[in-house]
This record gives sequence, structure tokens and C-alpha cells, in this order.
Amino acid sequence: MKKIHFLPIDNRPITYSLTKEISKLHKSLDVRLPKKSLMGGLYKISDRNSIFEWLKNIEKTDLIVLSLDTLIYGGLVSSRRSNETIDEIKVRLFELNKILKEKKRNNKNLKVYATSSIMRISNNNINEEEKEYWNKWGKEIYSFSYDFHKAKVKKLKKEKPHNIPKEILNDYLDTRKRNFEVNKIYLDFVENKVFDFFIFSKDDTGEYGLNVLEAEFLEGEIKKRKLNAIVKTGADEIPLGLLLRGVIEDYPIKIKVEYLNKKSTNLISRYEDISVENCVLSQIKIGAKNSIIEDVNPDIILYVNNFTDKQGDLVFRDLINSSNEFKKFDLPYIIADINNANGADRGLIENILKEGYNKNFLGYSGYNTSANTIGSSLAIGLISYIAKKENRFDEKNFKKLLSIRLLDDWAYQSDIRNYISGNFNYKKLFLPYEKRVNEFLYTNYDFKYNLPWKRSFEVEIKVKENKNGNKI
Repeated sequence: MKKIHFLPIDNRPITYSLTKEISKLHKSLDVRLPKKSLMGGLYKISDRNSIFEWLKNIEKTDLIVLSLDTLIYGGLVSSRRSNETIDEIKVRLFELNKILKEKKRNNKNLKVYATSSIMRISNNNINEEEKEYWNKWGKEIYSFSYDFHKAKVKKLKKEKPHNIPKEILNDYLDTRKRNFEVNKIYLDFVENKVFDFFIFSKDDTGEYGLNVLEAEFLEGEIKKRKLNAIVKTGADEIPLGLLLRGVIEDYPIKIKVEYLNKKSTNLISRYEDISVENCVLSQIKIGAKNSIIEDVNPDIILYVNNFTDKQGDLVFRDLINSSNEFKKFDLPYIIADINNANGADRGLIENILKEGYNKNFLGYSGYNTSANTIGSSLAIGLISYIAKKENRFDEKNFKKLLSIRLLDDWAYQSDIRNYISGNFNYKKLFLPYEKRVNEFLYTNYDFKYNLPWKRSFEVEIKVKENKNGNKI
């Protein structure tokens, strides 16, 4: 039995609930999370004092995975909104350092993996996850950041002028500087072996920007100091990658990557700064560090449904449906569906459903960014693969997880979300999809739905067997 304590980014289904669902795929995996009520949300700061107590009380565990934005700022959103000073934050950093050092003294085999975000710069005037002034100055701040970095790279005498009020720009830059200082402190934690492996995440990034400058500095320090850390494009999926790393780090799995569109693997997805191929390779490197990319005699296939010319985006109803045929593989396989950002490729799903469920199908994801999709699908698929190899696979829980992913990424993200306005009948809209998912999986599940952050971007889906039982 492998025991892992896991602190998610926040209380969203895709960060909190998905972790619990994945942990149930392997009957010998024991993953402990803090109570969901302690976690941060869109407008709620995590209960950091209680989470510190949770951390202090951990005993006899093999691995601790920490999303540090939750512990230090109160959540990923709070890391951008918080007005706390660096001195106030250093008090918590000192406490964290003390707790982890003591735990490592008492347990020589304990490993600690952690992640922290490099503060993003959204190119829009939406302040839902930012400070209040972002609704007026977001695009201007993005342009200032972009032009400042570009002028530095191109060695221009000065960047383009901007109209951002001085007090707003100063507040933004002070927040960035504080978060950057905290990330530099984490470098010392890695060097002092407080963290055994560390990831700095780049969320919603681009070619130029203050966030890119910070990432370059951190990468330089990692290389110079030879630290066991990396800078990685992505966010939500990174803790799952660290969980996967802890579960399968002793297994050298041979993975074949099968791209649907082989000629466009060099293209860059929306909201990212690296090619599709590099995104895939980096996600494998994080979660399956001892795995080998193998085309001739693989153990498992990662099927990547990548886009031909440009990636669609279902948030903006830029839907791209492929008509590509999907055929079941004779080997275990995982499907990472990145034809669209923020939802599934309807054409692919139709072909998957038509082809039918089989025992080799070990995972699917198609949510948000390409990094989110690839990282989460790998976590689902590779933990399922190891569980099967060890005869510890829980197929009932796998089918529950897969039904949620299909109803979320396909039914909701690619269709139902377009019809939401105020109160709506969730069940009525989902019923046709529920029927098809149950038929595909040979199950008889009931589902409940809600919008946990009171917005349409994410849905929470709960699944249970109805009174007639499951048809596995």
C-alpha cells in the first residue's frame, strides 16, 4: 500500500475531485486530501491555519504533494489577488520549512514534491480571477508586460507608451515582485532538500511578458545551482503529474505517442508557448520520468487528437469537429483530446462511442488547455495501467471516472454550456448524453450536477449506481 498526502490547488472538481477519483483506480493506493471545506475557491481563501495543522499531523506517509499557492496565499486565484506583504508571507514560509524538515528527520524515506505558479498575465479585461482593476486595465497591463520584455530582448531604447494609472501599475508590479520573491525562496528550499522535486508552473503564457522573464531567471538558477526542479507550461494538471510521478516512478513504461495529425505536432496550442509535441514530452517527463518513448514494442499508446491548422476554443464557441476515424488499439491506450481547448472534439467522441468500450481503454481527457488535457489523461491512464499490471485495478471506479470525463468534457463543455442562462434544468439537458454514456460503458448510473463556482466555466458531476445496480 502506497500512502500519499496531497494538497490540491483549490476546490474545483478538476483539481480536488479528479484527484480523489484517480486515487480510487488502484486498490493499493491510499491518497489523503484535506477536507474540501478547507480549500480555496473563486472568492474564498483556503483555511491555511487548518491546512497547516493537517500537514503537521501527517504520519507514516511515503510522499507529500503540495500546491504551495494554497498553503501560502490561500489558492491559485488568491495568489493574484492577495495584498499580503512579503514579510507576512515569510512567516508561513518559515513555518513550512520547519514542519517539512522535522518530518524528514523522522522519516528518512519521505519525499516531498511541490509546485508554485509563476503569476499569469491574462490578455483580457475580465477580473473574475484577478484584482478589481483588471476589468478596465487587463489588456493594457498585458500589453505593457509584453512590450517591456520585447523591448528588452530586441534591445530597443524604450518600450511603447501606455495609459495605465500609476497607482494601478505600481500595485500590479508590487504583487508580481512579491510572488517572484517567494518563488526565489523556493529555490533555496530545493537546494536544501526540503523539496525533493519542484515545478514552477506557467499558466496562460505567451512569447513575451514579465512572467516569461521570471521563468527565464528561475530556469537559469535551476541550471546554475543544479537543482531538481523545472519550469513547466501548465497549472491545474501539474499536481496530478507529481502524484503520477510518486506512484509509478519505479516503473520504466514504454509509451508510444500516436498523433492523429502527424504533420502539425510543431504547432502551438492556445494559451501555451511550446509545441504540441514538446507539451506531450514534458508531461511524460514530469509524471513518468523513467518511461521510454517507444514506437516498435510499446506497453501502452498515448493517442493525441491534435489539431490540423489551429486549435478550436469552446469557450468562444470556436468549435472544430474532426471526422477522423478512431479504431481501438490491440494494446492498452489513453486518449488526450486537444483538437479544441476547453472541451471535447464531438467527431472523435462519436467515433469512440461507435467503436465501443473495451478493456484496453484506460483513460480520456479533453478539458481546458492542451497541458491540462495531456497531463490529466496520463495520470488516469498510467495509474490504471500499473493497477492492471499489479492486479489491483478497480474497474467500477474507472467507469465512474470515465463517465464523469465524458459528461464534463463532451456533453457539458462542447454543448450544454452554450445554453446556460440563469437557472436551468441540468438533468433535462444531460439526459440524452447520460443514456449514451451508460450504454457505452454497460452501466446504469445516476448523475447529479451543479456549478461549484457559480459560473458556467466548470461543472461538478457526482455519479452513483441507481437501485438496479451497475451492469459491469
